Amino acid sequence: MKKNKFVFILLAVIAGAAFAYLEFFQKSPDMIAYKSFYEDAGENKIASAEFSKDKIVFTYNGGSTKFQTENPDSSTLKEYLLLHDVKISVAKDGEEIFSLIFDSFFYIFFFGALIFAFRRFISPNTFKSVRRTGVSFSDIVGMDGIKKDMMQIADIMKNPAAYKAKGIRMPKGILLEGGPGNGKTLFARALAGEAGVNFIPAKATDFESMFMAIGPAKVKLLFAKARRKAPCIVFIDEFDGIGTKRNYSGSAIETENTRIVTALLNELDGFTPHDGILVLAATNSREALDPALIRPGRFDAKYTVPYPDYETRVALLELYTKGKKHADGVNLKELARQFNNFSCAQIESVVNRAALIASQNQREEFTLDDVKNALREI
Repeated sequence: MKKNKFVFILLAVIAGAAFAYLEFFQKSPDMIAYKSFYEDAGENKIASAEFSKDKIVFTYNGGSTKFQTENPDSSTLKEYLLLHDVKISVAKDGEEIFSLIFDSFFYIFFFGALIFAFRRFISPNTFKSVRRTGVSFSDIVGMDGIKKDMMQIADIMKNPAAYKAKGIRMPKGILLEGGPGNGKTLFARALAGEAGVNFIPAKATDFESMFMAIGPAKVKLLFAKARRKAPCIVFIDEFDGIGTKRNYSGSAIETENTRIVTALLNELDGFTPHDGILVLAATNSREALDPALIRPGRFDAKYTVPYPDYETRVALLELYTKGKKHADGVNLKELARQFNNFSCAQIESVVNRAALIASQNQREEFTLDDVKNALREI
């Protein structure tokens, strides 16, 4: 961007310098009396004449030297010169030249900004491919049922030929539904880590734009990159933000949403299970999604990531309190009962806030009162 600004400034300086040179520093032609000019024109001695606001610059037949005379602003002079074979032109004055320069810079800036915007919104680097996520299912506490199913999918991705020989295909898509903060993104990263494949994360806001048709273009860009990086997992977070039911209301927002959903349908149908691309989408509400988008054959598996049960909450508290000191009165098993229907993220946030409250009060250990105060703030 700084380079572009420098180029614009340089062009402005060059244009200004050229204008100043032409306007102020170029040598003026010799002055000829208007009467002589008129008589010479009548004798067919004038080859060309250029009209400006205050003067007429002309040349004689067979010569290149320019002369000038006063412009009488006569309504019949041009006709008189044309009748005597004089080539006539009209010079641009300073205001016209300035206006031309200004218009040129406006169009340069406008189209430059347009190109910059399109490159920014549909840049090939919009979606990053992660080679190693550094996450495995051992990093996920609880959720043993989902982990077991996911492990089999990871094995299919690692050994596609063996499963193909058994007539088993890899799912095209997996839908993870559940409340926010329960680890849907962590599951996606863990699956990619266990399968040892590329991971391409995206979220609904990546497809939003002030320009129409940018969203569908980004969908195509995402899957084009997935084909280049296969085998890979494409993870779309906040899926209900772009895959909502189409209602064809005719509004600009709904029209763009319909185009995005249609683009997703085309891309999901555009590759086979043996291409090595698995689409994993996370949503807080399956009911909000377009039925055609999540039907079997596009999203073959649908899992609910639940709020942690009691045993999982105990294990999470043991994990989240590592490195944090707590008072003897803080019983993690009893504390886990207070976190019923809390998400994993909420539990971690309460524990961290309790430790912060203790630190603010110059204490090394957090107490049950600190936890209660943290709960009031969540």
